[in-house]
Amino acid sequence: MQVDDALIEKLSKLSLLQFNEAEKEEIKSDLQKMIGFVDKLQELDTTGIEPLLHMSEEVNVLRDDIPGNMLTREEALKNAPHHDGQYFKVPKVIKK
Repeated sequence: MQVDDALIEKLSKLSLLQFNEAEKEEIKSDLQKMIGFVDKLQELDTTGIEPLLHMSEEVNVLRDDIPGNMLTREEALKNAPHHDGQYFKVPKVIKK
């Protein structure tokens, strides 16, 4: 793939970014390096190599949901600035 000014302009428009001439040259250089790296990877022989779909063989390893130490209602409301004995009281945020 050829990295030229037209490609940089197209990428600039697609990304809605504006670059000055120095930035364009830097981006052109970086893109050429990236494409060169990918081209270098194309030289590897991957015959017989299975694609990597997951980093490990484990799937959805989750712990059991076991209830632990729970607060009583009184303990939960103890430090609440506003409550009515059963519920926390908070300022109204939804207007009708």
